[in-house]
Formats: sequence, C-alpha cells, structure tokens
Amino acid sequence: MATLLYRLGRGAFRRRRWVTLAWAAVVLGVVLGAMSAGEAGDDSDSMPGIESQHAFDLINERFPGAEAEGADARIVLVAPDGRQVTASEYRAAIDTLVAEVADGPQVAAVSDPLDAATVSQDGSTAYATVTYEVTEDNVTDAGRADLTAAVERARTSGLTVEAGGGAVAGEPPAGIGEFLGIGVAAVVLLITFGSLAAAGLPLITAVVGVALTLASIVALGSALGMSTASGDLAMMIGIAVGVDYALLVVSRYREERAEGHDAREAAGLAVGTAGSAVVFAGLTVVIALAGLSVIGVPSLTKMGLAAAGAVVIAVLITLTLVPALCGFWPDALLARRVGKGRSAPSARRFRKGRSTPPARRLRGGPGRGAARRTREAGAWSVRWARFVQRRPVPVLLGSAVLLGALAVPALDLRLGMPGDEAKPTSTTERRAYDALADGFGPGFNGPLTVVVDARQADDPRSAVAAVSDRLAATAGVVSVAPPRFNAAKDTAVIQAVPATAPTSERTEELVHTIRDERHATESATGATFEVTGTTALNIDVARKMTDALIPYLLVVVGLAFLLLLVVFRSVLVPLKAALGFLLSVGASFGALVTIFQNGHGAGLLGVEETGPVMSTMPLMLVGIVFGLAMDYQVFLVSRMREAVVHGERPAEAVVTGFRHSGRVVTAAAVIMTSVFAGFMTGGETLLKMVGFGLAVAVLFDAFVVRMAFVPAVLVLLGERAWWLPRRLDRLLPRVDVEGEALGRRTPAPALAAVPDTDRQDTVRA
Repeated sequence: MATLLYRLGRGAFRRRRWVTLAWAAVVLGVVLGAMSAGEAGDDSDSMPGIESQHAFDLINERFPGAEAEGADARIVLVAPDGRQVTASEYRAAIDTLVAEVADGPQVAAVSDPLDAATVSQDGSTAYATVTYEVTEDNVTDAGRADLTAAVERARTSGLTVEAGGGAVAGEPPAGIGEFLGIGVAAVVLLITFGSLAAAGLPLITAVVGVALTLASIVALGSALGMSTASGDLAMMIGIAVGVDYALLVVSRYREERAEGHDAREAAGLAVGTAGSAVVFAGLTVVIALAGLSVIGVPSLTKMGLAAAGAVVIAVLITLTLVPALCGFWPDALLARRVGKGRSAPSARRFRKGRSTPPARRLRGGPGRGAARRTREAGAWSVRWARFVQRRPVPVLLGSAVLLGALAVPALDLRLGMPGDEAKPTSTTERRAYDALADGFGPGFNGPLTVVVDARQADDPRSAVAAVSDRLAATAGVVSVAPPRFNAAKDTAVIQAVPATAPTSERTEELVHTIRDERHATESATGATFEVTGTTALNIDVARKMTDALIPYLLVVVGLAFLLLLVVFRSVLVPLKAALGFLLSVGASFGALVTIFQNGHGAGLLGVEETGPVMSTMPLMLVGIVFGLAMDYQVFLVSRMREAVVHGERPAEAVVTGFRHSGRVVTAAAVIMTSVFAGFMTGGETLLKMVGFGLAVAVLFDAFVVRMAFVPAVLVLLGERAWWLPRRLDRLLPRVDVEGEALGRRTPAPALAAVPDTDRQDTVRA
C-alpha cells in the first residue's frame, strides 16, 4: 500500500499540470451534467415496517386522491381580550381574508371558520383551513407570499392573525455554517503551518471536493430519486474531512522536506505514509455512513450514501490533487523559518543546477536541525505526552470518569420529532401553534388519527361507531370527530383529540393504552384499526431507530474492527478504539439531553422550547462520529505504530506519535468542530441539535479520548498493545500503513536527475 501510494504521489507531483487539468475537467463535466439534469425528486419520508406508516398507506389506498390533496395550512384568528371572533365587527375582515386566500395560486379550497364552526368554546379563537392542490414541497414561494400578505392585511382589523401548517414553512433561516467553518479552518491552518500557501491548499482541495459532490448529487438526483436535501450532510462531512485529509498530507510533506528530501520525493513519501492513513481513515468513515442503509429508512440511506460519496471524493483528491498542487508551490508550502533554514541552501543549489543532498531513509530519522524544528513545532504535545507517560492511571481514570459523568443524563433520553412547538416565537408557525393550544387545548395540535378497516365487519357503520365510542370513553381523550368514510363505506378515519400536547409523555401513554386495548375492541366489533398521527408516528419511529441501533453498531463496528485489525496488526488497539468511541458518544448523548431535552443552558444556544431529541439523531450521531473518531485514531496511532515498527519502545512511541501528529489532530479537530458548530447558527432547532451533537462529539473524542484515554491505555499496555496471535498474523494481509517498505527502499535520485522540463517547471513554481 505505502509503495503504491508513494509512486502515485510522485507521479501526481511530476505530472501536476495533467492531474490538475483532469480534475478541472471532471468538475466542469459534472457541473454541466447537473445544469442539464431533470428536477430531483422529493426525499422519501416513509418509514417502512411501522404501524403509523401502514396506516398512512391504508388511507392513500382506500381514499384515492387523499395524498394528492396536497399541503394544507391553518390561519388562526384570535380576538382581543374580552371579545369574540364571531362579533359582527370582524365578519367583513374574515370574509375578505377567506376570499383573498382562496384566489391565491395553487389553493384548492379555504374553509370559512364561522360557517364551518371551527371556533373555540369561549369564542376567542377560530381557524380557517387552507387546502392546496400540490404537496408541501411543491408549494411555490409565490403561494406562500400570497398567504402571508393576506394574513398581514387581516391584522389591520384588530384581530391577531397567524398561520401554521406544512404549506407555510418555507426554507429555514440560513446560518453561516459553511462560511464559519471555512473561516475558522483558514485561521487554524495559518497558525498551524505559518504559510499562506500551506493554509490555502487544504481549503482549495476541500472546496473542489464539496463542489464536485454537490454537483454529482444534483446530476444524479433525478435518476436516483435523491433531492438536494441529501447534500446538506454531504457538504458538512465533505468540508470537514476534505480539509483534515489534506492537512495531514501537507503536514507530512513539510516534515519530509525538513528532513532533507527534495520536493518530489517529499510528496511521494507524504502520500505513501500519511496517504495510507487517509485511505484507511476514509474507509472507516465510508463504512459508518454507508452502513446507515441497513436501517431500512430511505431518507437515511440516501443521506448516508451521499455523505460517503463525499468522503471518497475527498480521499481521491487528497491522494492526487494535493501532491499535484504541492508541485506548483514546493517551497512556498514551507514555514518561513524552515525556508530560511537547512532547506534554503538546497533550493539555491538546485536552482544553480547542483543536486540536493541524498534523501534520508525513513528509518534513519531527521537530522539534528530538523529534529530540533520538529520538537519545537510539537513542544506542547510532547510535554503532554510526557505527562501521560508519567501518570497514565490518573489520566485514564480522569478521562473515563469525566465522560461517564457527562453521559449519565443520556439514561433519560426521549426520542421524537419536534414540530412547530420547537420553533422560535418569532415565527408565525410557533405563534399559531400556541394560539390553537390556548383556544382549543394543547392536544389540538396533534390529534390521533385512527384508521378503521371494517371490510370484515358484518355492519361496517356500526363497527366504526363502536370504535369511535370506545375512543371517546378512553381516559385522556377530550373529543372525537365524526368518522369520515371512504366511497366504499368500508373504511373510516377518526380524529381523536388528546388532553395533552403531542410531545407530552401522557399523550404517549394514551397511544399505548389505545393500542393495548385494541384486541378487545377488534374482537367486539369485527373491525381492525391502526393509530397514527404526530405522537404515534414519533413513538413508532423512535422504536424503529432504537431497534436498529444494535444491528447497526454490530455491522459498522465489526467491519471497522476488522479494518483496524489489518491496519495496526493488533487486537487490543481496535478494542481500545471502540471503547473510547463509546465513551465519547455517550457523553455527547448526555450533553444533548441536558440542553435540548432538559433545558439546562438551552437559552445560550437560542433554543426556546425543549422536548424530545430527534428520533434519527442517535443513529446519525453514532454513524458520523464513529467514522470521524476512527479518523483521529488512524492519524494519531499510525504514527505510534510507525515508531514501534522502526524500533522505538512502545512508551516512547506514544511521545513520537504526539510529536508528529498531536498538532495535526488538534488542528483537524478544531476545524471539524467549527464546521459542525457553524450549523448551529441556523434558526431551526433540529439544525442546532445536529450541529451541537456533532461538534461536542468531536471535541470529546479528539481532546479527551484520543489525547488522554488512548495514550494512557497504550502506555499501560506497553508491548501488549501491539500483540497479535501468530496464526492471525499469517492470515492478515500486510498493507504497510507505517511505510516500512519505504524505509528499506533505495534512496530516490536527486532532483538534478529529473528531466529538464520538469526541473524548469519546479524552478518556476
């Protein structure tokens, strides 16, 4: 592996113009394909295998056109204190509002709240239902603007008028996620490298990778049924890993130059060693993201595959485009003090046509000057590694106790899908939600939908009526709407309004009660029924996600364990990596529950309403963080493994790994955290939750697990850390991530032996 990548890096450096042009052609071709591609389909929100989804499917089957009725909205009208919306002084304003909305684009019908009797008992609140001819995703901005304008005009009558529902919610307020992440990355890279060229190169390649990924998603969206929404996660992951992988290779390139290698040789060695770590780190991320497909949720599968594609592109760009760009700026990538140090005379001799010093073998290590510069660059990380080396037990116990304590709130984790109640009070959707809850009760915003299949009943109408009576008699149900039959009169839909809010635990208990008593009801009536609606759907999705978590972990962790077993040729190192991951992800869940569910510190993040954690969050967090955690594992421990292979004692190899990779891992973690934290600047609570969860997970894993827990365990294990049964050692393939084969090879010829054209290109660069 190392030898193959070494040749790839040298070849890309030498043929840098062709490599750069090839990538430019690929990006241009994919962008043109995206521009000519058909409109992407909607991401499927279906959840196969759950009762709520089966109930929706039954409605669509027995009520033809129900799904095609499309989006709807509710216009909520609230009279001033002490007045009623039914007063004659408001009649004209309500009539005008209904007429204006009915004339809007894509509107199929509007109910008059006074004629439809959708007025609260005290007369203070009423609502009008707006039905559209298209689905929520196809409501145009013009349609939403027309509704908003009509609502604004109605407010001049003295009524409080708000609008909610799926047709009202447009795109959430955009944050500065990508820009913040790239901005912080630029600052961190500049501090890390001390060179504008070295700081800019990872950013350039990351942007190229993300642009290619997003264009590919658009180009393939129509054929694969993948909408641009699948690109959100791909963009987030693509920026993070694109910068991190290029950072690792550029950092190794600078190290090899400091050891006295010429530019092309340094590029080859960087790709042969750090590039090997990038390949296997990328494979772990791809396994974790592509593994989301085992859950059986179409939207998660598409998101995972799109993000995995972004990682593959980032790896390919790192192995080819990064060394090619190094060829254009071979000396500009070096820090100022290095450029004026030992490498500067070599560059001058090269420009005069004389050869550079022979390349040093990897086993031999750097010269004194290079070693001194390496120690200076990693001084803080070496001091920390020495501290861990002297006190491994307190560091191990401290990191484990800290993460364990942070994980305790996760024991109370509740899953659901926050709705309008989680939006800021500055939005009309949230104000409409609150007005309906005040006027009609908290359960009005999340009625239970009961679908009754009476085909097998002797008298379908009587059977449906009996089911409706039993629902009305259930404790916790405040009202039951008259059944709505289909054309064949053998299936009915019943709306039951609970006494509590959709996300309340009491409402969840009500759903369980109705389902538990279902057998007796079905036996007495001869009809079957299923329960769906907001609360029931949350319950079913949460159960599906929970049930899928263990199989998902077994698949992903199992495959990653085998991969790390091959990479590190050790049984205990992959086990330690998995244990550290469980600590960091547990602490992340605890932080999510503390803020977004229990509300402690929620105001600091702009979260106005707490509630259950998003149902898909655990699987997304586990998948993404596992892949990224293994990134840091490979980056850091591969250098320790390299030192062990080259003859260092295990305890000293820990220090060597930190000397060379500690600063790189720290910079990568800060960049990745800033990318994820940037998505918390959006207005949606769900985006804040995703950004926060990923950001704190990376912080815990990089700075507590990989910087404290991992080295402490390795120091305590000593030689045993690298133990591998002999029989297994013979069976496993040798991939040579540590570049041992490169240390045994014949030194590469000096740059003076390079053909004149290539040499002149390097001089001009």
